[in-house]
Amino acid sequence: MSEEKTKKGLLDRILDAIERVGNKLPDPITLFLGLAVIVVLISWLCSALGVQAVNPANGETVAAVNLFSVFGIQYLWTNVITNFSGFAPLGMVLVAVIGSSVAEKSGFLVCLMERFLGGAKGWVVTMVVIFLGINLNIAGDAGFIILPPLAAILYMSIGRSPMLGLYVAFASVAAGFCANILLGLSDALAYGFTEAAAKMIDPNYSASIAINWYFLIVSCVVLTIAGTILTEKVMVHRFPITKEELARYDFDENAANVTPEQKKALGVAGIAFVIYIAVILLLSLPVFGNPILGDENGSITSGAAPFTKGIVFTVTLALMVPGIAYGVAIGKYKNDKDVWTDISQGFADMGNYVFMCFFISIFTNFFSVSKLGTILAISGANGLKAIGFTGVPLMVGLIVVACFVNLFIGSASAKWAILAPVFVPMMMLMGYDPAITQVVYRIGDSITNPLSPLFTYMPVILGYARKYDKKAGLGSVIANMIPFSVTFAIVWIIQVIIWVGLNLPLGPGGGIYLG
Repeated sequence: MSEEKTKKGLLDRILDAIERVGNKLPDPITLFLGLAVIVVLISWLCSALGVQAVNPANGETVAAVNLFSVFGIQYLWTNVITNFSGFAPLGMVLVAVIGSSVAEKSGFLVCLMERFLGGAKGWVVTMVVIFLGINLNIAGDAGFIILPPLAAILYMSIGRSPMLGLYVAFASVAAGFCANILLGLSDALAYGFTEAAAKMIDPNYSASIAINWYFLIVSCVVLTIAGTILTEKVMVHRFPITKEELARYDFDENAANVTPEQKKALGVAGIAFVIYIAVILLLSLPVFGNPILGDENGSITSGAAPFTKGIVFTVTLALMVPGIAYGVAIGKYKNDKDVWTDISQGFADMGNYVFMCFFISIFTNFFSVSKLGTILAISGANGLKAIGFTGVPLMVGLIVVACFVNLFIGSASAKWAILAPVFVPMMMLMGYDPAITQVVYRIGDSITNPLSPLFTYMPVILGYARKYDKKAGLGSVIANMIPFSVTFAIVWIIQVIIWVGLNLPLGPGGGIYLG
């Protein structure tokens, strides 16, 4: 043991210290309950001091709401159940568990991964996971729920720790959230606020959701490379594991050796998956008039489209259908009870997460109702504006402000609704295109996602982690996310400097400078 410790470098020792300190904090359930109490007290103090700010999006004054009051007590008693049942990640995770449990416990995922990635080197698997994670924002928030547990299984199939797989997947989805090869809903949401803010200076301004596309495509490549190097050179050494330890996770090493029977079962699962995809296509294409899963205009990618709203359910079925087919073909599922048993076990594994969500929903709703996050965001934006930076320092400053605000407000659109009316006009008056303002904001909005205890999907990854390590806490997650956040920040800032220095187009209709 002492010999192993001597091999640890400075970075490992720092991260270990952060993890130890973080894990000495109370249990996350107690921590979020305590944070809720702190929010109540701060809201009372801020309200007593008359703390307020003017929202640049609509000109309205936002004042701190006192929750240490009759209103606060009434709000808690009235909304505690609806806040819990309406906590977005809870429903999505539980739905996702249905499909992932079948796909995992039937043996389908392990067999599939061994079939296509069997014998692949560790860095290849890491690169695939990171690239998928970065691009999964095209599926909305489904990536936070689906990829980490799948990556854990994939890493076990190549003899690595499932915890490493969880962390690599979560970091890539969260810290690289704004980058993507294909344009998606996040691009449309961001551009909507950017255009509205730009018209404050130029009423004729009009571009498209693709104004950052070139930059983000390159980001996918460079972040994947940087994340892979970080994982293989640094992170993999933090998670040594033996075959005996893998066995404790109920991972069957022999399942990774694909037999003829398993190949045949994979073929059956493949046919089932193709049939499922054909059904989804029929529902998504104008075969019978307006697409059944489309909105009133026929689009399946808009925020109002049933396809977009139900993306988690779509992915769940994409795992469940071939998983059941494989289980039946291989002989694991002899009747319906066998399937329901595996799903029930998947729900049992998430019991602690469900309980945790009750207290997290109280805290997040208290924080939202108090308006403290909105006031922090407005104050941060005004503070940067007052500093008087120009050029690259100004852009880095905007990234820093977005990073800071992101620690307290989870919704990307909510933050940009507040910050865009400040930064877009300010940058336009200095000669900068709204496209560069939007892209640097989106960078900052991504980097600190996996570091914030308030991030909506932090309890999700913590719940998954505790499946493999009962002692895992917020300190464990945050300590292992710091290297990814710092690495992505450095890479992205360098990319911004290069783009500005060479005056490269950010995307169709989006540049660095106006005119």
